Amino acid sequence: MKTAANSAEKMREHLLELREVSFSYVMRGGEKLQVFDKLSLSVSYAEFLGIAGPSGCGKSTLLRIMAGLLKPESGEVLFRGKPLKEPTPRISMMFQSPALFPWYTVLENVMLALIHEKELSREEKEERVKVFLDMVGLMGFETAYPAELSGGMRQRVALARALVAQPDLLLMDEPFSNLDPLTAISLRREIETLWRNQSLPPSSVVMVSHDIEELVELSDRIIVLTKRPVKIAGIIEIEMERPRSRRSKEFYEYVDEVYTLLS
Repeated sequence: MKTAANSAEKMREHLLELREVSFSYVMRGGEKLQVFDKLSLSVSYAEFLGIAGPSGCGKSTLLRIMAGLLKPESGEVLFRGKPLKEPTPRISMMFQSPALFPWYTVLENVMLALIHEKELSREEKEERVKVFLDMVGLMGFETAYPAELSGGMRQRVALARALVAQPDLLLMDEPFSNLDPLTAISLRREIETLWRNQSLPPSSVVMVSHDIEELVELSDRIIVLTKRPVKIAGIIEIEMERPRSRRSKEFYEYVDEVYTLLS
């Protein structure tokens, strides 16, 4: 299991670091919208990191910088100790809405994540995809198209696609917000199980969510952000046994602590 107890050495190492990162958007009128101003944070090996913050503060932008999809104006992003200059298959991202190609089957949508695996034959890619479809409960749906699936099933396809490249880091942007409560519970449990299994990807997870209870249930740490330009309002270490009970007094003490920092 990827716990603090048996991963103590690795938890001291940083899988990904943002060092004094600044970023802004240029608006139509030419004025700059400052999102980050010398923001620094880190993701440790074997860590589940939660990120909370006010709506529109730049949480999704932060994930895109972590993924190498956006370049900061200043500062640097380090992945495994080296500058992150561009996207890498070692970092996968799961979006709020599963961006699936409607004209591709489930198998084909997931296999897109293996496009960089030049040494694998199509047959080998298909076999790996089937392993991950089975892992997320979609075996038997390989030939289905996205329009034939429920919202929860489409999000499972997106999860399989994010994991099939066997990344070290999984970034998730509000992954459960469009799902019904029961489906969200099921998918949360699956992601936590995959993360805690050392033999499976990913090593570390970063999740952005507006659902504070969701963050407390899954995270080792929660970083609470301020309004733009974003600073860190506080970092909360969640020291509870897993699986966590939402009914416990301790659980809601953590929830209240997050809301206090947000207010």
